[in-house]
Amino acid sequence: MPFEILPDDHLVDPTVQCDACEAVCCRLTVVVMPDDIVPRHLTTHTSKGLEVMARDEDGWCVAVDRINMCCSIYSQRPTVCRSFTMGSGFCRAERDAYARGIHFELRD
Repeated sequence: MPFEILPDDHLVDPTVQCDACEAVCCRLTVVVMPDDIVPRHLTTHTSKGLEVMARDEDGWCVAVDRINMCCSIYSQRPTVCRSFTMGSGFCRAERDAYARGIHFELRD
């Protein structure tokens, strides 16, 4: 399914803060686009050939600085990650789905 723009994605809820989140977006499968400037040593390939951000043993993106709970490659983060503006429609939708126990995985 293509990335869908939510009708209210341009509306940012200022009450949504990353420091009060379980970093849901940092556990999603992130497909790296050819034009992304992500350090390639942080990526892997699926059995179908998609380049994705690698994950650690707990399922977190390997670019997450777990001490400071922030992206260690923020200025070089993938296009998909850039769509997750804190409090945006994408952010709120993923947080809501996660809270309801709905977890999506990219399957090989």
